[in-house]
Amino acid sequence: MRCTSAMSVSRAAPCSGPGNTGSPLARFLGEPLDRAGRVKVAPDLSLPNRKEVFVVGDLALAYSRTQPVPGVAPAAIQEGTHAAKMILRDLRGQPREPFVYWNKGNLATIGRHKAIAEFPWFSVSGYVAWWLWLFVHILYLAGFRNRLIVAIEWGYAYFTYQRGARVITAHAAQDPDG
Repeated sequence: MRCTSAMSVSRAAPCSGPGNTGSPLARFLGEPLDRAGRVKVAPDLSLPNRKEVFVVGDLALAYSRTQPVPGVAPAAIQEGTHAAKMILRDLRGQPREPFVYWNKGNLATIGRHKAIAEFPWFSVSGYVAWWLWLFVHILYLAGFRNRLIVAIEWGYAYFTYQRGARVITAHAAQDPDG
């Protein structure tokens, strides 16, 4: 697979680059978009010219304390909660407040027993970070049934050493490099 003329990547598994552009839904809003297809929002996460419309998550180009809000799930969850609170404030006749992102930390896994966890108060890597990553991701799933199913599927994959491929395709594509 070729990424650029100067770089090639040898791989044994499918590669993916999700999240590189915003959803096509953004074009229907009729607002200016940035290069990634995100909509610039007001400090309260509404559209600047349509205060009744809120945009959150990967679709929003939002700022908190003059810094861009990262396109990660914890930020999207906080944005959704803030938008809901602003709707309730509107219904009560109260003024809106700007969105303030609180970075709870960063988690990343790079393989079996390999991960990093960075929090404002400490950092850890390796086996402990890997278990922390698993726990936090299951904790944030909605509903006991979803948590149980994911825990069972991850446990099965762990003990059978199966590598899961999470590929979404519209049709079967062929790799030109074979």
